Amino acid sequence: MQTEPPPNCSRRTLLVRALAVAGVWQAAPLAALAATGAPLRVENVTRLYAVEVARIETPAGTDDIVRALRNWPGQVAVGGGRFSMGGQVAVRGGLHLDMRGMKRVIWLRASQHCVRVQAGITWRDLQDVLDPQELSVRTMQSFANFTVGGAVSVNAHGRYVGHGPVAHSVRALQLVLADGSIVEADRQQHSELFSAALGGYGAVGVITEVELDLDDNARLERRIESVPLAGYPAYFARRVLADRASVMHNADLLPPRFDAPVAITWHLTDKPLTRRQRLVPRGQSYRLQRNGLWALTEVPLAAHIREPATDLVARTRPEVAWRNHEASLDVASLEPYTRRLSTYALDEFFVPPRHFESFVREMGHILRQHRVAAVNVSIRHSPADTLALLPWAREEVFSFVLFYKQGVDATAQRAVGIWTRELIDAALRHEGRYYLPYQLHATREQFERAYPEVALLRRLKASVDPQGRFSNSLWQKYL
Repeated sequence: MQTEPPPNCSRRTLLVRALAVAGVWQAAPLAALAATGAPLRVENVTRLYAVEVARIETPAGTDDIVRALRNWPGQVAVGGGRFSMGGQVAVRGGLHLDMRGMKRVIWLRASQHCVRVQAGITWRDLQDVLDPQELSVRTMQSFANFTVGGAVSVNAHGRYVGHGPVAHSVRALQLVLADGSIVEADRQQHSELFSAALGGYGAVGVITEVELDLDDNARLERRIESVPLAGYPAYFARRVLADRASVMHNADLLPPRFDAPVAITWHLTDKPLTRRQRLVPRGQSYRLQRNGLWALTEVPLAAHIREPATDLVARTRPEVAWRNHEASLDVASLEPYTRRLSTYALDEFFVPPRHFESFVREMGHILRQHRVAAVNVSIRHSPADTLALLPWAREEVFSFVLFYKQGVDATAQRAVGIWTRELIDAALRHEGRYYLPYQLHATREQFERAYPEVALLRRLKASVDPQGRFSNSLWQKYL
């Protein structure tokens, strides 16, 4: 790894612990799969919607991807950690590019808070490089198991106050297009491709390298407060967004009413550490957390003690930790012991602050009416996204991340589709949108209403990928 580039270097809290909901599924090497005669199936975190593909390649560098595209005549899809939940990482009968072998740090310019990495590196592997330099990832999900390229491809977000989506921290991308050409894209050059790749789910090319802004590591202190539902937007604006010491924030809404936000803010401090580890240790069993998750959805009385327990923690357990520690959470802490009969999944909706209370109350009504086995809803915030071609935040929004349990059978999947579409309609009525990395329950009409910018994406894709080589389950349904 080069630690300084040339001088001309271009510039989930409980729920989003759910954005992960599981450990990374490791695909067997293609040779091993072929030897056993087993079908080539690309799974995702939920174990729902596996896609049978014709070939799996595990490139180690950009040149490998160029060769794969030139040697493969059919459709191609790209996958990283496989945390998208509806087949967004694979296309039936096509080539699957498993990017997890592309995990090098190409260079780090510590003095300029800038790093360039291969797209298959996980945030956690990057943190291992950054932490000794007293640096932190600027914006990422609440869990560190995701790949950087995957996070950029879905335009992910986390709990970072005022940051919005990860796109805002991306300086440049390297893309491989359908014809095998390699393109450097940023806000000035190939800006249309840059915008389309941010949250584009692999529609226009393969993200092979990512250049990112970084922040300093720092000590953070946790503050937990109960906030009235109607007063939460004003509370957030005054106590969190306007406070330059606030670094991370989310608020949890708990079943069955979903009307009493518990606000959790991590802010800068000079106080002594209560948690001295710089990063979350790898390879833990998380038995206590996994048992607790099981109890919340299986033991009737467990849900009733959650709020008193949160109050007790706020009063008796101060927490001061490194920013990198709070950013290196492991999704294994939420992996159930089995997904044979049931699984955990996510939905997410984005609504402007003026409709905050109205949407929350309608959402709660829908969840109760359908008896959704919700673990919680985590509230985040984002300013308007002016970079992505398909922005989920076309204006300032609060995001509502629903973490829930469902059966894996067809009847359960149909039932989830019904109430998911009702929640999407509720978000649309409140001038909001829904997030695309999850189960593909939205109708084509709902997708078009939520993302009218897709017309621009179609035109751009027709020019750079006229044969429609880049596809997946998401784009087969909507694009």
